[in-house]
Amino acid sequence: MSVIAEFSIDSAEFVLGEVLATDPEVRIELERVVPASRRVMPFFWAVGEGRKTFEREVRNSEYVRSLVPLDELTRQTLYKIEWSEEVESLIYGIAEVGATILEAQGDGDWFFRIRFDDHSGLAAFHNYCQRHDISFTLERVYTLEARDSAGFQFDLTDEQREAVVRAVEGGYFDVPRGVTLDDLAAGLGISRQAVSERIRRGVGKVLSSVAL
Repeated sequence: MSVIAEFSIDSAEFVLGEVLATDPEVRIELERVVPASRRVMPFFWAVGEGRKTFEREVRNSEYVRSLVPLDELTRQTLYKIEWSEEVESLIYGIAEVGATILEAQGDGDWFFRIRFDDHSGLAAFHNYCQRHDISFTLERVYTLEARDSAGFQFDLTDEQREAVVRAVEGGYFDVPRGVTLDDLAAGLGISRQAVSERIRRGVGKVLSSVAL
């Protein structure tokens, strides 16, 4: 039975996180992917302001061969990046045990949600990280069966759930709205952009689950 693990890790613990943590206003998001062995993630989204400065600093890294923007939207850009050889340990570890990255995002601190084929895969990944001195904090481990028996969870992160709950309770989705994004941002102590992204992604996960 497959196992899903959620963990947090400081960007300094892995090269991809360290290189991309150039600006606290720019958040990096990886999409669902099965990492190819010995190949670091070639695509990612950068969300936030200051992306031109972000591009310049990433290109100056000794670990990066090239960085090409593929799709530029109003507040986010999809990049294709070519890394130097043999630079990443964390992603190689995920590839080595055949796991799938379901979600990964961060700036200074990263959140990963990974699916392993079974508990032995999770154990192998843990042992890999210990051998390579990679420290992370395991937040939650569960199976899809356990998640379903607990009711509708929708795979929301704690931050997404809090933002969506506050939005619903405050009347953000009512007509007219009972609260604004600025109100929610002030209550959570984060930026307007951050709360908007949490609500959008949280609601997207809920709707995707219901539609399946």
